[in-house]
Amino acid sequence: MADVGMTSEIIHLNVGGTRFSTSRQTLTWNPNTFFTSLLSGRISSHKDESGAIFIDRDPKIFSVILNFLRTKEIQLRNVDLSALRHEAEFYGISTLVRRLTLCEDLDHSSCGDVLFHGYFQPPMAPLPSSSSFRQSVVSVDGGDNQMAVTSSQTHSRNSSIDSRVSQGYTRAISAGVYPNSGRRTDQSSLLEPMRVTMLRGHQNWICAAYPHFVCCYRMKDSTGWHLLWKSQYMDAQVERIALNAKVITSNQDTINNKMVAASSGSTVWLWAVSDDGDKRQIGVFDLHVLVDNLFFIGSQLVALSSTGKVGVWHSMTQHWQIQDVVPITSHDTAGSFLLLGCENGKIYYIDMQKFPLRMKDNDLLVTELYSDPSSDMVTALSVYLTPKTSLSGNWIEIAYGTSSGTVRVIVQHPETVGHGPQLFQTFTVHRSPVTKVMLSEKHLVSVCAKYNHVRTWNVTRFRGMISTQPGSTPLASFKIVSLDDLDPTVGYTAGNDFGPFGEQDDNQLFIQKVVSDTDQLFIRQSSTGYRICVIRSVDGSTISSFCVHECEGSNRMGSCPRRYLFTGHSNGSVQMWDLTTALDLYKQGEKDKQAPQGGPTASELVRLLEQVDLSSSSCCSTPCCISPSSSSLQVVSAPAFTSSERFEAIGIEGEDQNSDLQMDATLEMIDEDICTYECDLNECGAAGQQRHGGDKGKQIKKAGYWI
Repeated sequence: MADVGMTSEIIHLNVGGTRFSTSRQTLTWNPNTFFTSLLSGRISSHKDESGAIFIDRDPKIFSVILNFLRTKEIQLRNVDLSALRHEAEFYGISTLVRRLTLCEDLDHSSCGDVLFHGYFQPPMAPLPSSSSFRQSVVSVDGGDNQMAVTSSQTHSRNSSIDSRVSQGYTRAISAGVYPNSGRRTDQSSLLEPMRVTMLRGHQNWICAAYPHFVCCYRMKDSTGWHLLWKSQYMDAQVERIALNAKVITSNQDTINNKMVAASSGSTVWLWAVSDDGDKRQIGVFDLHVLVDNLFFIGSQLVALSSTGKVGVWHSMTQHWQIQDVVPITSHDTAGSFLLLGCENGKIYYIDMQKFPLRMKDNDLLVTELYSDPSSDMVTALSVYLTPKTSLSGNWIEIAYGTSSGTVRVIVQHPETVGHGPQLFQTFTVHRSPVTKVMLSEKHLVSVCAKYNHVRTWNVTRFRGMISTQPGSTPLASFKIVSLDDLDPTVGYTAGNDFGPFGEQDDNQLFIQKVVSDTDQLFIRQSSTGYRICVIRSVDGSTISSFCVHECEGSNRMGSCPRRYLFTGHSNGSVQMWDLTTALDLYKQGEKDKQAPQGGPTASELVRLLEQVDLSSSSCCSTPCCISPSSSSLQVVSAPAFTSSERFEAIGIEGEDQNSDLQMDATLEMIDEDICTYECDLNECGAAGQQRHGGDKGKQIKKAGYWI
């Protein structure tokens, strides 16, 4: 038996419980490796009962590495390439690492795969200027029609709460508001300055938000995408953006100016941008409360706050008006209508075509549409306008979800407009608050707060109208698991909404981002959960935001619109992916009878979770800003204490195509940890709280993944 310090030619090794015997020359012909250090005594070693040197590594992969050291050839049969490279790096065998890295690079091109469609270089960030610290803010007080222009700080706050944030603070209230406070935290200093935080698209324009400025790209028929406009440096962090590429004037003409809006706190900026890139600032407006949602309905800019305020700027009258309503928990748009789901269990609507021509004491015309039979909070809304079926007009179909987990469908007959919508169907399949709902031509999709659990139904229609025979039949049940890192930015949820995306008469998609710091996204069908494709950043950068947008075809005859996925990245770039081609390839696979896949398999999930530390990070699986557009539902969960070893202990191997059961096993482990933690606090009382670090509320803010 040879010792490390001896010159014997035979070396006996015990690698993970498996015995290997080889020569000293085989282990040391490659200089400066783990083995040369081990056999020279520079690394301390342990021996088993037989005297063999013990190495606590994978014996299966070590056998491949040992064969390479013997023959200088690589045998890759039934071996995971990335795992082999990881072990080769541990042993310091540089020649093998270079070969394996080259093999991996051949499979991952910097020019992307067949779905990659374009790369926007990061723009040059604007420099701060003295003028960026002070802006003219239009203030509207109550019902007074006079607008007072005052000079104030861009991001004024009423509260004096310390803006420092410990890592454990969660997005417990929608869009990053502190619990029991009236403000968001100033997190701009914590952001990467060129991180793309949000993306919005309209027609052939894309708007990208960075922490302190906004820019717009435009696609031209023959020359592709161009950076056309960039805002000035904004001292306050950009939290919401909106884009309107088709603005109608009072004489119903489409003008060349496009509208771009951004908000921070209660302040809203609005610009007009021409096709040539010229811009002018229309104004800076104040909603007086935090802006939770910002979007256009036609030519009107709408700002919503969950506290119950609606701000509207109209392009024809150039007026900014604020209306108080019931606290808002969800919303959706349909044509010129804005529908609001509210905390009191009622649904209201505002017809923007009647604003501001019909006024009642200078107020918006807010009309009650429907009241939930159980008076549950309306936490998700989706409106579907059927094709015109009679001279009286359209059927209006509305699906909504509640805080109790109920999903209801109501319909408005054109002949019974004065009587209000009628309750059509009720589903009670969720046990957690409904966070999203989508009613389309063929499907009804709902998502609840429990791990983004999705339920879908087939919708039966007769002459375009929803039918009771046989009615909505169950279709699928799956999860869009998203272990989102507890990002300090308040715009994280707005920039990483997982959908569903797509027109209501077309295939709709979920975009699944499993962990926050990842370079890949899973594209899944919203009706079945089947995987359409997986996209991976071409430069390896982290995907920080994304949106799905359908760009109009060129002016050439026969050109059709195409659907694209735009991904914003931590390095400031924007990448573009062709989802129309992805859907075509998926349909071709269906014809070839290839077995469909769902979300990430258990092995893929474990690899993704290796990128995060579940025991020390803070994470939330369920976005708190939710609904087809957004909801202000508060979702607060208990922390889970676990580690990557717990996930590896699942014991699931292979690429099982039905990964939902495997994923359930993973998530049940997290639930088990949550229950253990809660029981420890409840049973042990003050002693248990002290052992866990003091106050229970503080502990929830400090540790664990928020699932």
